[in-house]
Amino acid sequence: MSIEQHEYATARGTLPYLFRKANSEANALAGKTPLVVFLHGAKDRGNDLSLPLAWGFPKFAATARQLPYNFLALQIPQETTWPEWRDELFALIDLLLEAHAIDRDRVVLSGFSLGSAGTWLLGSAHPERFAGLVVVSGRPPEAMNAERLAALQNTPVQIFHGGRDDKAPLGDAENAVGILRALHAPLNFTIIPEGDHFIADAVYGDPGLQSWLANIPPVRRKQAAAA
Repeated sequence: MSIEQHEYATARGTLPYLFRKANSEANALAGKTPLVVFLHGAKDRGNDLSLPLAWGFPKFAATARQLPYNFLALQIPQETTWPEWRDELFALIDLLLEAHAIDRDRVVLSGFSLGSAGTWLLGSAHPERFAGLVVVSGRPPEAMNAERLAALQNTPVQIFHGGRDDKAPLGDAENAVGILRALHAPLNFTIIPEGDHFIADAVYGDPGLQSWLANIPPVRRKQAAAA
C-alpha cells in the first residue's frame, strides 16, 4: 500500500498532505488503529510534497511494507509555523478520524526541528487530544516553561537528540527533560552521541520507536484535563 498525496481545502488556502492507512495484519485483527501525525521541519515547508517525502518519517511511512498505524503529514506554507495552522491541522485530524477506522483515543503527535517546537506547544496546550508525543532534534520554545510542561505530566513523551546538534542545543532539551522527570512524567530521553541535527532517518526507522507507536495506550483524558 503506497502513501497517498492529497490536498486539504481551508479558508486560508489549500494545504498538501500525505496519508497512509494502516495495513498491519495484527492491528487489523484488533479493530481500530492509531493515528500518528508528523509535523515537518522548516526546510520542508511549501507546497511540494516531494520535500518531506525525501527523508525522515514520511520516507519511512511511504516505504514500509507494513504500517501498524495510520500516518498523516500536513505541509504548511513557507515562513509559517505550526501553531499558526492549529485549527486546520486539528480539523483534518478529526476528518480522518471519522473517515477511517482510527482510534481517536490513540493519536500521537510527532515533530522534527521546527515541527518539534509545534509538537511541544500543541501537545501541551491540548494534552487531551494526544496519547503520546515524539520530539526529534527540537529545542523547546521559550513559551515552554515549567507550567506548560506540567500539562504533559501524564502524557508519554519520547525525546531524541543528537549529541552534536549545532542547531538545537542539547542543553535546552535536557532542561525540559529535567522538569518532566521531576513531575514523574512517563518519558524516554535518547541521546545519539555522534548524531547531529539530522537524525530523523535513524530515529524513525528504529524498531523500538515503531513498536511504541503501534502499541501506544489510549490517552488519559481525565488526568490530562486536571493537569
